[in-house]
Amino acid sequence: MAKTNGKPYPNLIGGDWKAPSDNVLENHNPADYNEVVGLFPMATLDDTKSAIDSARAAQPAWSKTPAPARGAILDKASQILTSRLDEIATALTREEGKTLAEAKGEVTRARDIFKYYAGEGWRYSGQVIPSSVNDELLYTRREPLGVVSIITPWNFPIAIPAWKIAPALIYGNTVVFKPAEDAPHTALLLVEALVEAGLPAGVINFLTGDGALIGTEMASNPSVNGITFTGSHNTGTKVYQNAIKNMARVQLEMGGKNALVILKDADIDLAVKLAITGGFGLTGQACTATSRIIVEEEIADAFVSALTTAAKNLKVGNGLENGINMGPLVNQDQLQTSQSYMAIAQKEGAKLLLGGEVDGAKGYFAQATIFDHVQPNMRIAQEEIFGPVISIIRANGINDAIEKANAISFGLSASVVTNNLKGAFAFANQVDAGVVKINEPTTGLALNAPFGGFKGSSANTFKEQGGAALDFYTRTKTIYVNHG
Repeated sequence: MAKTNGKPYPNLIGGDWKAPSDNVLENHNPADYNEVVGLFPMATLDDTKSAIDSARAAQPAWSKTPAPARGAILDKASQILTSRLDEIATALTREEGKTLAEAKGEVTRARDIFKYYAGEGWRYSGQVIPSSVNDELLYTRREPLGVVSIITPWNFPIAIPAWKIAPALIYGNTVVFKPAEDAPHTALLLVEALVEAGLPAGVINFLTGDGALIGTEMASNPSVNGITFTGSHNTGTKVYQNAIKNMARVQLEMGGKNALVILKDADIDLAVKLAITGGFGLTGQACTATSRIIVEEEIADAFVSALTTAAKNLKVGNGLENGINMGPLVNQDQLQTSQSYMAIAQKEGAKLLLGGEVDGAKGYFAQATIFDHVQPNMRIAQEEIFGPVISIIRANGINDAIEKANAISFGLSASVVTNNLKGAFAFANQVDAGVVKINEPTTGLALNAPFGGFKGSSANTFKEQGGAALDFYTRTKTIYVNHG
């Protein structure tokens, strides 16, 4: 298989850019696997330890930098992202595969996250508490956690790093950052923006390479005070086990099997739109993607017919081309996993309505896939596929629908489509998910609102994003002052 030559890119350790040696990570374009997007260093164990040591050495001075001054650097970085939006979005599409419109939306979100946390430099504070003692001042202050390891996935290669890195930095922490092997270039562009904005040496360190080697050290090194991870449940469990040995703080987001519940009074056109957006947008490669649709039996046939027609009209192809609705999966393994569930589901008795691999393509393309008459205990209804695959489960009434929505080990995102206020709030109050939506897709998040799941979707510890990030990235000190 002929390959185009890829440009070599460096790691960043203690302010020094370290170019790759002979042992490199090849980053390929999922829309054309012959194209090598770039060559990245395979960081060693010594590299990882050096990065952690650099973060530790830089942390005292960074934590003493006034928070508004730290915020000014984040604000400058957001301006750099704005000036390079088209360039970064194109790079994102080339290495991850989502459409250019989706990529631009993600880069814009990263920019806005940096702007939001830049303002936190002026906002966050401790608390003065009424004292029961005369002549005593009782108050709290927020202090940085210390060194934070950040491990991110490939599906949102700039937004997820942004919503972890920005709060870590604004609250005075230093960072060791490892992106996924399938999307290091976009992550590097984010780091470059921070360096150009004036971030001091050692405050952020960037490593690429083998996740098992680097990630294990980042989670288990005793100089690391906190680990924030987004990825699979199996890997997240290992991260937790390694971190707890040092009593390090842990924040995990580990996927979902999200349900869109459609009640019999729902607007079918709206329901179809939300299903297409949540299930096939981003090629289904989102932790909040709609992978299960639970629809009341009275309208199931009409909904299924309309959804299948809409899905057939989706244009699959290279996300850099005009008119494309759905890009490729990120790599061969993801494509094979997605396609393997077609055989699994049919063997279990589900009815395949639409789906299959795109023949003759040079990339990892698959059609939008829909199964009907799926039972809640089938593997296709229980296991995270992370691809454009929707399972339709039929329900008899709202109580049955909620019960089936909750019949999984995950609890990240869920949505209901209804015009009935009573039904909407019954769903919102009873569904076992950390994010609940009414007449909106399961995907899409407000950057200033807490994000995190229940059950196997998280460590059930700390939420991400918005003001909730303060709880993870800082520790509280209580101070008593007797001034009598």
